[in-house]
Amino acid sequence: MMKVPTSKAILFFVLSVLLSLVSWATAYADLNDFLQCLPKFSESSYPIIETIYTQKNTSFQYVLNAYIKNRRYSTPTIPKSMAIIAAMHESHVQATVVCAKQHALHITIWSGGHDYEGLSYVSSVPFIILDVFNLRSIEINVTYESSWVQAGATAGELYYKIAEKSKVHGFPAGVCPTVATGGLISGGGYGPTMRKFGLSADNIEDAKLVNVNGTILDRNAMGEDLFWAIRGGGGASFGVILSWKIKLVRVPAKVTVFNVTRSIEQGALDVLYRWQYVAPKLPKNTYIRATSQVSNGEGKKKAVEVSFSGHFLGQIYELLRLINESFPSSKTASK
Repeated sequence: MMKVPTSKAILFFVLSVLLSLVSWATAYADLNDFLQCLPKFSESSYPIIETIYTQKNTSFQYVLNAYIKNRRYSTPTIPKSMAIIAAMHESHVQATVVCAKQHALHITIWSGGHDYEGLSYVSSVPFIILDVFNLRSIEINVTYESSWVQAGATAGELYYKIAEKSKVHGFPAGVCPTVATGGLISGGGYGPTMRKFGLSADNIEDAKLVNVNGTILDRNAMGEDLFWAIRGGGGASFGVILSWKIKLVRVPAKVTVFNVTRSIEQGALDVLYRWQYVAPKLPKNTYIRATSQVSNGEGKKKAVEVSFSGHFLGQIYELLRLINESFPSSKTASK
């Protein structure tokens, strides 16, 4: 039997909606004060007014949707931010933090938008988005095997810049090139070389962060406890990450990647069963992951396939020897 809401439940719902509407109306009244506050705390050579998108701007919806990867959060019923501050300079970040604090506005922070929970662009309270995607400079220092990378720079851009400077250096991160380093590293950062070099967060030497008072802190100024927390604990929980100083790792000039797909009929289950026991014992320079998917088989019947994707810090002949020793009956073949 369907339960009929009581009058008290209905009244509570109506009051909740009304309070929510009042809260948003009050926040919009504070928004103008917030926007007028911003130029007071940012460098005049970088006019912050040009980085502001409110819901009155014709470009607002485009900018908002540009980096939302989870489309469930781009529907009309999802609460939208009152404004987006697309920072072009570190002082824009400082100004946003200071003015939001002064006018009691909630901030969400995004860099690349690969936040599938929507925490960087959705909130249950009135909010503004601080977008650091434009802060994306990368400075490679091969001599000291390090690099300063701004939070908006993507993993793909970082890989490319490193490759321009050196063929025997890399950085342990993921395989998706459009993930920005701000969120990647503050969330830990796992990828195909993590068995050899650890997570992205394990290879951070320094960082720059804007704290709640709008002050820029480096590792020495923030202290080791905060420096530890922002590497995997979620940088936005403690401030706004501006940039990371990463440690470059040494890799072979040529590496091997592969992807092998097997259907159930081709023995996928046997290979998958053996993979569970073999993969953790393989040399640290070897990474193999397994993913399953449903595909269309003969006569449009659904079929289950398992893909084995890997990354090997070495040459293909070394990998084939290793695979044949570890999976003697799998009949795998590199592609």
